[in-house]
Amino acid sequence: MRFSKWHALGNAYLLVERAEGAPLDGELTRRLCDPSTGIGSDGVLEVRAEGAVADVTVWNPDGSQAEFSGNGARIAAAWLAARAGSAEVVLRFGAREVAASVRGSDVEVDAGPVEVGPPEELALEIERLEFTPVSVGNPHAVVRREFGDLDVVRLGPLVECHTRFPGRTNVQLVRVTGPHELEIGIWERGVGPTRSSGSSAVAAAAAAVANGWVESPVTVRVPGGGALTVTLADGRARLAGRVEEICRGELVLGEPHAPR
Repeated sequence: MRFSKWHALGNAYLLVERAEGAPLDGELTRRLCDPSTGIGSDGVLEVRAEGAVADVTVWNPDGSQAEFSGNGARIAAAWLAARAGSAEVVLRFGAREVAASVRGSDVEVDAGPVEVGPPEELALEIERLEFTPVSVGNPHAVVRREFGDLDVVRLGPLVECHTRFPGRTNVQLVRVTGPHELEIGIWERGVGPTRSSGSSAVAAAAAAVANGWVESPVTVRVPGGGALTVTLADGRARLAGRVEEICRGELVLGEPHAPR
């Protein structure tokens, strides 16, 4: 099975074409994402392409599937555009269609409708937090506060697995740095602390605009360095930023070795 490895501002994904005889599953995904037993990645994009349209399944490193990934969509779009020879492509995440435009390393996707709920209070074991719930096709909890790396690691898993979120949630800590600018810390569901996340950038920007913290378009600076641009209008979002291909290779899908 052939693969390519990409990153979007430090958010790395393996991309593989769906094979009839060797489909991915949770166990294989965990092995591939582990740098000791596989290649190392923040997730796997399993694609099946026909022309300029592709079906995409997003796998998390813990073997679970995600409903959507903003950076994953942009990476899949860049791959598909090169394969199809078209700057305009369409991705399908289940029943959801995502249109994308590719100009070299710059990729913009229509992230679709964004739903922002009213702020809520969450009681944790260590403190109480106010968060804004956001759906970008997957769930997010956006918290405005000063933060450092330790805050992301300390608060992220407590919010992700809180009973308020029976299916778990992604978590963003947000610092407002200008009328159109945010910095975010990211705890990704099924992943942990992440250098970049497209859907997290959209969720943070949508919550910030809805709460009056900033105005669209929003520059969202991510932990891996660099920034994504989120444009919000009429309840929908567009996400733009750079992606880069790292390498290509072939997966050797053997049976796991028994422990010594």
